[in-house]
Amino acid sequence: MERRTPREKKRLSYLKDGRNEYGENDKSSRRNVRLNKRAPNSANRRRARTALAALLGPPDGVRAGAAEERLTGRRPKRWRKFPDAPLGVVVDGALQRRAETDPAGAGRAAARLRRVRSRFDWASRADDPLLPPHEVRRVRSAPAGDGAADRA
Repeated sequence: MERRTPREKKRLSYLKDGRNEYGENDKSSRRNVRLNKRAPNSANRRRARTALAALLGPPDGVRAGAAEERLTGRRPKRWRKFPDAPLGVVVDGALQRRAETDPAGAGRAAARLRRVRSRFDWASRADDPLLPPHEVRRVRSAPAGDGAADRA
């Protein structure tokens, strides 16, 4: 394992260290992730159970069609986790807000913003945490050698 310079360590820290931007305590995610995964599944099972409860009794094609339409008429609920924001994005956003809200210190905040952004020398555009998530997905899913990552 080669030694890293402090500059390289700082750059990797800005890229890889995550910060919870959701606004809740990061420790509460241990409980809330499990709860949020359970709730939509439970709601989907409940909706299926109530739709199928209409089919009790003798078989009837009309009721079966209505129950199936009711069951498939709405998209099932789902929940997905999303990763923490890279430290570089959080620092960049804080410095931008500081520059916008404090006109007296805007020059100093802009200088800090330039200094922080100078550490973002990405190996590829897919590593750029300042890109919006839909852009990152597009860059990462582009076929290799296509040049789409360079055009985006």
